[in-house]
Amino acid sequence: MNKYLALIIAVLYGAELDAQTLNPAPRLVVNIAIDQLRTDYLEHFAPLYGNDGFRKLLEEGCVYESPSFPFSPVDRASAIASIATGTTPRYNGIAGMKWLDRNTLRPVHCTDDAKYVASPSRMTTSTIGDELKISTQGASAVYSIAFDETAAILSAGHAADGAFWFTSDNHQWTTSAYYGDATVKWIKAYSKENSQNTDNESIVQLAKNCITTFVMGRDNTPDLLSLTLSAKPTSTDASGRNNSTSSTLTDWQTEMLQVYVGLDRQLATLIANVEQVVGRENVLFVLSGTGYTEETPTDYARYRVPTGTFHIDRTANLLNMYLVAVYGQGRYVEACAGNQIYLNRKLIEDRHITLNEVISRAKDFLVQNTGVNNVSESPYNPAISGDLIIDVTPGWLLVNDETGEQYTSRAAFVPFPLILYGAGTASRRVTQPVSVCQIAPTIARAIRIRAPNACSEAPLP
Repeated sequence: MNKYLALIIAVLYGAELDAQTLNPAPRLVVNIAIDQLRTDYLEHFAPLYGNDGFRKLLEEGCVYESPSFPFSPVDRASAIASIATGTTPRYNGIAGMKWLDRNTLRPVHCTDDAKYVASPSRMTTSTIGDELKISTQGASAVYSIAFDETAAILSAGHAADGAFWFTSDNHQWTTSAYYGDATVKWIKAYSKENSQNTDNESIVQLAKNCITTFVMGRDNTPDLLSLTLSAKPTSTDASGRNNSTSSTLTDWQTEMLQVYVGLDRQLATLIANVEQVVGRENVLFVLSGTGYTEETPTDYARYRVPTGTFHIDRTANLLNMYLVAVYGQGRYVEACAGNQIYLNRKLIEDRHITLNEVISRAKDFLVQNTGVNNVSESPYNPAISGDLIIDVTPGWLLVNDETGEQYTSRAAFVPFPLILYGAGTASRRVTQPVSVCQIAPTIARAIRIRAPNACSEAPLP
């Protein structure tokens, strides 16, 4: 019996080895997120692309035409975190760029860190890079590069070797002491030797240098390089306002053309370099978008499109007056930020009122206000979000007079592609809807490790 059992094991083990020989895991994964990438612009400028950038990815890769984020609203921070962790803000803890600290009622940035200034400590789950480090007992090289610290740090994860981004003051590459003295010294030396601009070209240049310097993709231990490029025009500032001196449609289209043609050129440079150094069969490229755009303010009233202004701070004050009338004197509404309202949970508990009762009454009151489309409880982690989420009517301007915040509510979906290329990936088009939270488990399957610890999504079909 033992002889036959040994024979069966030998056959099965041999079959497994044959499968691994035929389909080896990629030695390097290059995970690229293009901030504010849009399918319509990508397709519109297609005739102007070369053969080795977007065209190569679209024609030779596996293209998912309808990816989306399973939560809303989406910004750069929540998008990058979800791509890296394979889960939503409810679990990964990154609801957006900023949120209110419930203890201080002051805004905190998603990468704020009291000890290191900036770190991934506010992200509460593992990333694909973390799981790769754990799986290889630290042997894998994991780096990320972006134009801002948010994208760099969140895509890197907790266990990464380094995350690099531009400083806003002198446009030099920098990192956080969180990643260690050696990493800090290396990026400082690199910045001194290389003149930089805050553009995609500089990100690609540093990416190539990382692959060479840290010998990424050269052995059978997989490595991960995460990049965040930008499809945002240079004349658009951080608030999304167009700062160009000319505002004609032709000028805007010309600028977008330059952005997408430039992206195509930089992707071609990156792909050619990595394939030459690592080999096409040894590298897996993953390209996706962040699912939103920062747009210029829209004057709907000028074109007789239904619109209005919703003052969330005034509405929060009215809600507090209503709750005072119901439950007695007290500050039941602590604060508001974005489209979220924060209730005073301690006061509610001290008054022996159930939170669910207060939320129910508040929802009934708020939904009667003009400009409110719907009111719901937060789908996010309650430690980092308000108790009530106000869905402002699309086309209406949300204004907070206390903080100066304002934005136009939009329910329109921003389409972008998701592309896998290299490492034996077959060329095909997939039209069925998929989630960006499936990127992390897909990478995990390709390099044969566990998916991040809060990821419950299946790999991409």
